[in-house]
Amino acid sequence: MQEISIYLPGILLAYSAFLLAIASPGPNILAVIGTSMSVGRSSGMALAMGVASGSFTWAILTVFGLSAILSTYASALLAIKVFGGLYLLWLAYKSFKSAASTHDIEPRELAGGRRTPYGYFKRGYIIQMTNPKAALAWIAIISLGLKEGAPLWVGAVIVLGTFMLSVAIHLMYAVAFSTPAMVRLYGNSRRVIQGVLGTFFAFAGLKLLASRA
Repeated sequence: MQEISIYLPGILLAYSAFLLAIASPGPNILAVIGTSMSVGRSSGMALAMGVASGSFTWAILTVFGLSAILSTYASALLAIKVFGGLYLLWLAYKSFKSAASTHDIEPRELAGGRRTPYGYFKRGYIIQMTNPKAALAWIAIISLGLKEGAPLWVGAVIVLGTFMLSVAIHLMYAVAFSTPAMVRLYGNSRRVIQGVLGTFFAFAGLKLLASRA
């Protein structure tokens, strides 16, 4: 129990960063929204599962990659935290910039015509795996939860937990945004949401830069 209490705050912070990261629509979320609106809810859900699976893959690759680096170069943790902290501050800047902008989200149907459910799943996976920002985001998220000498179960808890959250949130996007009314509702509250996201990213980034273990 004592070991759990040591790593639990970092794990919860990683979960929080992940949740807020996908609360701000990027190319993957906009693809899910656009597919749900223009094609149908089931196609949007298939695409959402592909995106979630791609996110799961990035999480596994990041955990094993960072664990391998830390097991060989313990001093690398500081460099990883500095990188992660700076990236979170960059996300904060992007969120605040979005909050100040009058530009709204523009969900669009995917190019290439209609697909089978598996085709949408595969497309969602490809969208997530070919997004370079996903790799940077996962380095920041995982570095929030990993401490020097952290056991393997910490990484496993972060990966499995974020995967379940990813499936739930992406499917929620597919279901909720299958109607234009939900897009308008989000548009009306977008600035407040982005402002909250920017505040959290700034807090998490500064916390990561200030940490030493």
